[in-house]
Amino acid sequence: MLPNTGQLAGCTVFITGASRGIGKAIALKAAKDGANVVIAAKTTHAHPKLPGTIYTAAEEIEAAGGKALPCVVDVRDEQQISNAVEKAVKKFGGIDVLVNNASAISLTNTLETPTKRVDLMMNVNTRGTYLTSKACIPYLKKSKIAHILNLSPPLNLNPLWFKQHCAYTIAKYGMSMCVLGMAEEFKGEIAVNALWPKTAIHTAAMDMLGGSGVESQCRKVDIIADAAYSIFKKPKSFTGNFVIDENILKEEGIKNFDIYAVKPGHPLIPDFFLDEHPDTVIKKVESHEFKEEKPQLQPKPRSGAVEETFRIVKDSLSEDIVKATQAVYQFELSGEDGGTWFLDLKNKGGNVGSGEPSYQADVVMSMSTDDFVKMFSGKLKPTMAFMSGRLTIKGNMALAIKLEKLMSQMNARL
Repeated sequence: MLPNTGQLAGCTVFITGASRGIGKAIALKAAKDGANVVIAAKTTHAHPKLPGTIYTAAEEIEAAGGKALPCVVDVRDEQQISNAVEKAVKKFGGIDVLVNNASAISLTNTLETPTKRVDLMMNVNTRGTYLTSKACIPYLKKSKIAHILNLSPPLNLNPLWFKQHCAYTIAKYGMSMCVLGMAEEFKGEIAVNALWPKTAIHTAAMDMLGGSGVESQCRKVDIIADAAYSIFKKPKSFTGNFVIDENILKEEGIKNFDIYAVKPGHPLIPDFFLDEHPDTVIKKVESHEFKEEKPQLQPKPRSGAVEETFRIVKDSLSEDIVKATQAVYQFELSGEDGGTWFLDLKNKGGNVGSGEPSYQADVVMSMSTDDFVKMFSGKLKPTMAFMSGRLTIKGNMALAIKLEKLMSQMNARL
């Protein structure tokens, strides 16, 4: 872990979406220095599945050694942003650091994304970041520290990252384009940078998205908090950078990244928008370089391989699995041994079979029979299949991700 140096003592850090998750982690790291933290977030009453409010976050910040100012802010509302900035300046005398963390996500394709959801992502991610920055800039210009940090990805134009969730990508890249433009516009006055994790980060929102068990494939929020803190140590001349958390912490001398893992030694989910080398990930996926080292262990599915897979799944069903999953999955498989199949993990003790399910499917997954067998036997990660376009998903994305846990349980038997 990156030690605190006291560099933010007495500084005012304005953070959007700071009531939980990554935003709160950055707030607590600053609070340990004795910083003033403005919690600009919507949550005033705890969500049943997302714990934490601006008031509980304020208590934690004060307990960690900082001063807190909780402000009700929906970043879609320009007046609420202005009011919070005015309150911050009135209470603390200025603003030294702005963290644009508030974000909305929907990993759905163009036809599956309602206009209301498109508007939410554009207005929270891009417009909210732009307006909050605009409101804070007059005060940041007067600061000796003067940092804007957006939690957004590098501008990677590989079509892979647009194909399955075009609206979300546009909205997140809007935040990154604010970095590109404002870094140049305010060069010498304000450092403007982006920070993005190399791997999935475990938050309450991630639990909602990925279901229980996903945390073992994630890192803790601490890695983002440490990386953000490292950026705040940099001078104003450090600007226009798209920083990856692991890279900057390596520069700080950190070598053991297991300290950030929820389950050290467990494989981690790579985050979106990152290629190992530009434009190569999709080629690696298509050329099957993510296979086991010995290709002969991965034969094409013989006739009946899908039926055999479903038989093993059926034998593994239990009331506990059905109770935990509560979803009906439909599979549209192309190629030999293909057709329509279903997996009912919602009704009675669960069921599998060929043809359409008796009940409305919550999720429809389309892929080849080859990829289907590989996914259930652990040789192809659903995340990678989805990102590379080999798997298309219609319906409830959270329930689709839940299925990944069940697949991992099948691996030993397939």
